[in-house]
Amino acid sequence: MGYKIRFIVSLLSTSALLWCVTASAETSTSAMQNAIKYGSTLFASTSLGSRGNSCMTCHRGGGRSEGMLPNGKSIPSLIGAAATFPHYNKRAGRVITLDMQVNSCIKNALLGKALPYDSKKMVALVSYLTSLSQGKKIDVIK
Repeated sequence: MGYKIRFIVSLLSTSALLWCVTASAETSTSAMQNAIKYGSTLFASTSLGSRGNSCMTCHRGGGRSEGMLPNGKSIPSLIGAAATFPHYNKRAGRVITLDMQVNSCIKNALLGKALPYDSKKMVALVSYLTSLSQGKKIDVIK
């Protein structure tokens, strides 16, 4: 039951964020722009983990370019990725949201501590990642 509610809330949140990002400059808020800028800074920062790595260690070019894991596995660009959340993750065996995926990367790849879902850092990272999906069609059915 909790995942169903979280799925619906995440879908609505993703839709709202995508709408905000694609809205005209007249209606976009400085708060959203600041969140995106802070998210971009966090994405490049080593402060989220304990390995001295940042999100850009694997997701090159601020997530705009294809990346590579240390083991050589290719990582696709994050452009449009936010528009695919929430979705079912076979490995996890459940529906995951964008913020859940962010925390998975922080905990597993960066060896950091999960961020509270309502924290300023999480909101900023999700805002930044969502900004990379500007103009992309929402495609949560996988």
